[in-house]
Amino acid sequence: MERKEPCVRRYSLALPVLVLIGLLLGGCASTGMSGSNDPLQGYNRAMFAFNMAVDKHALRPVAKAYAKVAPSFLRGRVSDFFSNLGDVSTTVNAALQGKPQALGDLTRFLMNTTFGLGGLFDVATPLGLPAHHEDIGMTLATWGVPEGPYVVLPFFGPSTLRNAPAPVIDGYFFNPLTYYPRPLTDEGLAVLDVVNLRAKLLPFDSLIDQSPDPYIYVKEVYLQQRRYLLEQNNPKPANKKPSLTSLQKQLLEMESPDAGS
Repeated sequence: MERKEPCVRRYSLALPVLVLIGLLLGGCASTGMSGSNDPLQGYNRAMFAFNMAVDKHALRPVAKAYAKVAPSFLRGRVSDFFSNLGDVSTTVNAALQGKPQALGDLTRFLMNTTFGLGGLFDVATPLGLPAHHEDIGMTLATWGVPEGPYVVLPFFGPSTLRNAPAPVIDGYFFNPLTYYPRPLTDEGLAVLDVVNLRAKLLPFDSLIDQSPDPYIYVKEVYLQQRRYLLEQNNPKPANKKPSLTSLQKQLLEMESPDAGS
């Protein structure tokens, strides 16, 4: 079954506690990419340290409390709800890339929104409409825009210059909650989404905390995972997809809506 990668969305107006999501976006594996283009390393390291500090003192404690008090069934419904909203961004980006799957992605969103009680339940996957992941960075790559240098965004974590617009385009303009007439509710839901996702990533904290150089480790993991996704979605040669490491498979399995934290 295809799994949906965690992606940053809906957070352009959220509170400063929305910090480490991008930090843990990718799988967790050794990559050997420490020589990757990083002309902004001075700025990046400073922003990385800031994001880590905010996560340590704000987001991580909240996520631990949430994981402790919220039953797994409730966390699963929260994950399904926000994954369903994310299918809108996936649909738009797939259409912008000229992919026929856009029709299936739209059908999936409509089915889960109606028969899945507003997206609280994923009824589309068992019917042969699995989740996909498309974002503006993938769309720009399809259009021939180069990756650009690695950059750490405040509160959003690692990115590349090409993918840097994602929080605004995918997270705001392609987000159905943006057009809901109650912005305070929108902000509250965005916080819930971040806390729920952060709770699912708690088991991976030790991999970063124990790394000799957490900045390099996170950079390599993020770039590897982004390039994996691009190759997976646009395989060359056709129909040949890249393999996943065991730890990447573990992360993707944890990102299934019903996975426990």
